[in-house]
Amino acid sequence: MEKPIVAQKAPFAVTLNAGEYYWCACGRSKTQPMCDGSHQGTGLAPVKFALAEPKMVYLCGCKQTKTAPYCDGTHKSL
Repeated sequence: MEKPIVAQKAPFAVTLNAGEYYWCACGRSKTQPMCDGSHQGTGLAPVKFALAEPKMVYLCGCKQTKTAPYCDGTHKSL
């Protein structure tokens, strides 16, 4: 299994509608912070999450969070 690539050393602040989403856990997606299938063959998989209502969220950009898909501040120590 490959290691995730750091997409950015800060969270992605995004406003999302209610629904299901797939957060990129590998860092290779061209549509950060969401998955575009670039993880194929890496042994990594996107993280599915859902929102019940529209909301601004802070999704991890460094791919090292312990609270995927949400930022936990780990990027500050990279």
